[in-house]
Amino acid sequence: MIDESMQLHGAMTLILRRAGGEIETVHKDNIIVNVGFDFIADAIGKSVSRPGVMGFIALGTGTTAAAATQSALVTEIDRNAATYAHTAGTKTFTFTADFLAGDSTGALTEAGVFNASTGGIMLDRVVFPVVNKGADDSLTAVFTFTMS
Repeated sequence: MIDESMQLHGAMTLILRRAGGEIETVHKDNIIVNVGFDFIADAIGKSVSRPGVMGFIALGTGTTAAAATQSALVTEIDRNAATYAHTAGTKTFTFTADFLAGDSTGALTEAGVFNASTGGIMLDRVVFPVVNKGADDSLTAVFTFTMS
């Protein structure tokens, strides 16, 4: 028997570069939310009114556990454009965004990928232990999605 089921696994990696040169890394699995699955179906199947592509990563300070029914971060503080990458023939793709010094400063605890610079559709959400980003620190957020 052929197994034709498909799964999509998401994971986030944050790389915080402190002004003094120290590097802190946080890695955590995320969940694809219900509106994210709707987005995937509409992006594949709709010929009219297809949703805009995913292209933004948002950071926030909310600590409510991630749940499939959520459609936004709990307390978003910033959102930056993300770069999409995929190598043909592989089953992974990524979104990467940089948050430079002075950008997204605070006690970060949540993140997600969106298809608009404000509002829009949230693909996934992740809650993680506090990452304290100071005004002189920079942060790179990488969301990796693996299909199987």
